[in-house]
Amino acid sequence: TGRAGIEAAYREYHEFVSQDLEAALRHAQAAVSAWPGQWSYHMQLAQVLKKLGQIDQAQKALEQAARVAGNESQQQQTAELRDSLVTGPPSCPRSDVTTPDIELSIILPALNESASLASLLPALKSAFPDAEVIVVDDNSSDGTADVCARCGCRVISNPYRMGNGAAIKRGVQAAGGRTLAMLDADGQHTAAHLQQLWARFASEDLDMVIGARRGGDHASPFRRFGNFAFNRLASWMTGQKISDLTSGLRICRAERFREFLHLLPNGFSYPTTSTMAFFRSGYTVAYEPIDVLQRRGRSHLKVWREGARFLVIIFKIGALYSPLKLFAPVSAFLFLAATLVYAFTYLENGRFTNMSALLYMTSLLTFLIGIVSEQITSLMFAHRDRD
Repeated sequence: TGRAGIEAAYREYHEFVSQDLEAALRHAQAAVSAWPGQWSYHMQLAQVLKKLGQIDQAQKALEQAARVAGNESQQQQTAELRDSLVTGPPSCPRSDVTTPDIELSIILPALNESASLASLLPALKSAFPDAEVIVVDDNSSDGTADVCARCGCRVISNPYRMGNGAAIKRGVQAAGGRTLAMLDADGQHTAAHLQQLWARFASEDLDMVIGARRGGDHASPFRRFGNFAFNRLASWMTGQKISDLTSGLRICRAERFREFLHLLPNGFSYPTTSTMAFFRSGYTVAYEPIDVLQRRGRSHLKVWREGARFLVIIFKIGALYSPLKLFAPVSAFLFLAATLVYAFTYLENGRFTNMSALLYMTSLLTFLIGIVSEQITSLMFAHRDRD
């Protein structure tokens, strides 16, 4: 039919999605067949297949999309869509319901960590012989999956790099234990650290225990200052003292953690999101001080990019669970600015200016938005309690 004909038909894609999924599938397949190197066509084919419930075929379409993705943004969007398939109909190993025979599931996200896993996994198997050990291999190229297989661990392999948070989500969905333990596979955390947290968790009525790195354990003065600033900001947003917002070592109740699975990002920010969500939901959280080891290999975390994401997540979780903590200070700042502008113009010109009026109105509207958001949050929690 030619390029123009196919493109014209493909522009009707969204109408077909809502009216005739089979027709949408035919047009999407035609577009992919005509231009197999076009990333957007593979993505929209995957979306149609997802709506039709053909999850396996959708995953294959996303594998093709990942191969032809031209930049990091496209890779991220592909990972997010694939993650939504993971959380949808079961097409990969998963166990959203705990298994009575398994008390503890240990989850390790891993990307090229074969060197550290070779010693860490046997130590974990020895310290927790009855635990389920799950390693989520984020498309490593150094034989990580082979090391895990030799150690007798359960391996979930990602077809492409999905991110640390996505690996955690896949591991949590596959885990069958009543309790979940998560730790980094880079050699900083040991079986002894996990035993220390397990002893604390088992001896107290807690929903989550987090390994809090001591101040001297953070990599550099810059990273140490960043962690300190984020800890203070998150403590203010949640109203609770947060000792280590980004620690990857934690033990928690499986049913509690799964409540927030849809909130977790695919990147390195899952500890920030889960910690703040637990605090804001009124669940009990404790910190256990630990002395972490020097990581093996190079860190995969991009400081500036992930730092910006941490900041955004702090505000997003704050706005979701306690909106006035975010809107009230902004409203107060605008009110103060309006008052200062009014005082200056009154003393200089003896009049009330439009700028002052605009700032006062913006301050009032911001405060009212915070009030309405707070009521919506209350209704959300009331609905969850009824469920």
